[in-house]
Amino acid sequence: MGRVLPRCGAALGLALRLLLLLGAVALRGGHSRLHSRRMFHTVVSEPGPGLPWYSRVAYVDDQVIFDYTSETQRVEPRTVWMAQNEGPEFWDFQNFWARCWQAWFNASLNTLRELYNQSEGFHIIQMISGCDLREDGIIQGFYQDSYDGRDFLTFDKETMTWVAADIGAQISKRRWDAEVFDDQWWKHFLEERCISWLRSSLEYGKETLQRKVRPTVRVSDRSSHDGLTTLSCKVSGFYPRDITVTWLRDGESRQQVTYSEGILPSGDGTYQTWVAMEIDPTIKAHYSCHVEHESLLEPLSVPWEPNNSLIPTVAGVITAVVLVGVIIGVVVWKKKHSGRKGDGYAVAQGLRLE
Repeated sequence: MGRVLPRCGAALGLALRLLLLLGAVALRGGHSRLHSRRMFHTVVSEPGPGLPWYSRVAYVDDQVIFDYTSETQRVEPRTVWMAQNEGPEFWDFQNFWARCWQAWFNASLNTLRELYNQSEGFHIIQMISGCDLREDGIIQGFYQDSYDGRDFLTFDKETMTWVAADIGAQISKRRWDAEVFDDQWWKHFLEERCISWLRSSLEYGKETLQRKVRPTVRVSDRSSHDGLTTLSCKVSGFYPRDITVTWLRDGESRQQVTYSEGILPSGDGTYQTWVAMEIDPTIKAHYSCHVEHESLLEPLSVPWEPNNSLIPTVAGVITAVVLVGVIIGVVVWKKKHSGRKGDGYAVAQGLRLE
């Protein structure tokens, strides 16, 4: 697989050198969580409806901020705050990059098919690059690509070398390691330029990206097999996505015996998750659902109250029996005492009270 930088020609080379000279512009302000910027590239050998042969999608946290496809041939903003805050120069620059990557991936797909002796069939190249900004100020950057779902090359920015995943990737590794300028550019991009763009995006979209929404927690139970009970803790309506939900037994975590399907979108811009665990209800213990989230000043603990459904049922049966007994007793008593004289309660038949 070739390199995108040489294939974009002298104009791109000049733009890259300008980036090295300009450096990164940092926006001040702390962030209370990990934020990320991701760029996803995908190229397929057999495009179809809804699957262009090349696409490039940019994310900040969980928001698509812009994208480009071989069908549209243009970068389009996908959030109002990106469209309103970035000018024509930014979008022209992104269009330039997208077309360079598109040409590079077109050549790379052919190169990889020859490298792995493949003449036909569906094949896919996927590449992801980006950076993370952590609460304590630590930054991370990475570049990784894959072919047909298998790792191909990864960039080690500390040593500025490329790590090959298999024998086929060794050819590209040797070529890429020899291009020192390109490796310096990637290190600069991942550690500085990417972080600068991430901070800018966080400022533009702070009402969305930096908001905090408290979770709603509901604990429930249901009968399971062999007399066991399944406890469920559903946590919904929270933002940002990162959250910790565990079941506690007498104050100790039971995470190793819990089950969850992960964190899922709720459909309204927030997230939801649930954590379940089986217990033996005959063993006396205190269970609670423990939730930690950025929106909470302190962890939230919601206890499970055993659902003693048998008690209300038995009480209801007893009450019904008592009521029936009382009614029957009253009817029998009335029959025995009706028409009796001198008891002060019965009225003789035919006697009219004036």
